[in-house]
Amino acid sequence: MDLKAESEDAEYKRPASIEVFASRSTLHGISHMFTYERMYVKRTLWILFFLISLGVLLVVCVDRVQFYFQYPHITKLDEVSASQIVFPAVTLCNLNSFRFSQVTRNDLYHAGELLALLNGRCIRDPHLVEENVLQILKEKANFETYKPRPFNMREFYDRTGHEIKDMLLSCSYRGSECSTEDFKVLLNYSCST
Repeated sequence: MDLKAESEDAEYKRPASIEVFASRSTLHGISHMFTYERMYVKRTLWILFFLISLGVLLVVCVDRVQFYFQYPHITKLDEVSASQIVFPAVTLCNLNSFRFSQVTRNDLYHAGELLALLNGRCIRDPHLVEENVLQILKEKANFETYKPRPFNMREFYDRTGHEIKDMLLSCSYRGSECSTEDFKVLLNYSCST
């Protein structure tokens, strides 16, 4: 009895033959190459086509790898000379959207949460704020007797946004110095990081 059980276990653990693997595989064509049927012409054609396809794949891969290691490059350059060029459009973005010094109590009352300064009517993360800024923020965030005025977001942007004269440290264009008067300020609030 023990010998019979061991022989059954040995047969059960034996790996499947290539025909069983091929019949269950989803690899296209492998079931035709390794089949139980004895149609030698069909099997031979499938093996031949598989080997030809594999050969073409290898030739193309080797060709592309060789081409890659040749480092070919093509440069086409059209140069147009212009005597007078218009001053270019320049976008200056400041990651600090608003000047804290220009934010009023009314601004905090209406947009304090949007500015990530307040959480409800309380100061958000006071331990992360510098001591002098925290003192000013505490004074401006005291809303006990405050009567808010209407809030206009456009006016807020215009008043608290950064001025070009504060951001432009130096400028030269075509060898000449330029200044803030050479720039035209367009209010576009689409600067992003």
